[in-house]
Amino acid sequence: MPGGRSWGWCGGLHRLGRVEESSARLLKLVEGHRLTPAQRRIAHCLVRRAADAPFLSSVELAELAGVSQPSVTRFAVALGFDGYPALRRALREGAEEAPGARAGGGAHPYQQAVLAEIEQLRVLAAQLADPGPVERAGRLLAGSRPLPVLGLRAAAAQARGFGYFAAKVHPDVRVLDEGGSVLLDRIEAAAAAGAGALLCFALPRHPREVREALAVARRAGLSVVTVADSAFAPVAEPGDVLLAAPVGTALSFDTAAAPMMLGRVLLEAMCDALPDAQTRLEEFDARAEERGVFLG
Repeated sequence: MPGGRSWGWCGGLHRLGRVEESSARLLKLVEGHRLTPAQRRIAHCLVRRAADAPFLSSVELAELAGVSQPSVTRFAVALGFDGYPALRRALREGAEEAPGARAGGGAHPYQQAVLAEIEQLRVLAAQLADPGPVERAGRLLAGSRPLPVLGLRAAAAQARGFGYFAAKVHPDVRVLDEGGSVLLDRIEAAAAAGAGALLCFALPRHPREVREALAVARRAGLSVVTVADSAFAPVAEPGDVLLAAPVGTALSFDTAAAPMMLGRVLLEAMCDALPDAQTRLEEFDARAEERGVFLG
C-alpha cells in the first residue's frame, strides 16, 4: 500500500479458510485503498457489524461510525462504487451467496459466542501464515531498553499480562495502564532512558488518551507497535507496525481471545530475538523454586 504503512495482514486475506464470510468480504473490498481517518472509522464499523452491514442505511452507518452522511458516500466512492447504495447492494449479494448459516446457528447464545470466538482465532491463525510483521515487531521490542507497554481501560489487562511475562525475559519492562498527564510523563521518561519502541494494545472503544499518548511517543522518536482489533484502528498512523486480531462482539462486552493470543505470539517473537531469554527464564525458575513461590 502507498505511504509505507504496515497494515497488519490485510494483504493475506486470500489465505483465510473458515472465517466469517461477511467480515472477510468487507476487508477484501477495502484492501489496497488509501482511506482517510473518517473512512477508516466507517470501514472499522462495517467490519465489526459485518452481519448487519448489508442492511444499514447510510444515515445509520454514519451514526454508528460517528461521521457525517456525506462521509459514508465518499467512502463508497473511494472503494470504486457509484455511491453507498451500490456498495450496500454488493454486500447484500455477497451475503446471499455465502454458504450455510453463521457459526453455531442452532446453538444456545452462550455457545454461539464461544464458536464465534473460535472463528476469530481461525482468522488470526490464517494471518500468521505470514510471520514477517510479528517477527519484525518482536525484534523492535527486544531491542528497546526500557520497553514501555501501553494499554488503557479495556486493553489494560492485555498490557498487564504481556508485561508480566515479558519482565521474565526483558531487563526493563514498564507497563503503562493508567491515563492522565502522568502517562505522558512516563512515556517521555522512557524515551529519555533509551527506549526505542513502545507496544500498545488498542481495543474498542479506543480511548482518546491512547491516541494522545502515541502521538507523544512518536514525537519522542519511539517506534510504535500496536496490537489492535482491526487494521483500521483509529489510533494507528503511517509508519506504525500494526498487528490486527479481531475481537468478539457476541456478548454484552467484547471478548478478546484473539488479541490476547496475538500478544502471546508477539511475546514469543520477542523471546526469539533476545539472545539471553532462555537463560533468564531458567534463572527465574531456579529462584522461584528456592523460595517455594509455586505450589507445583
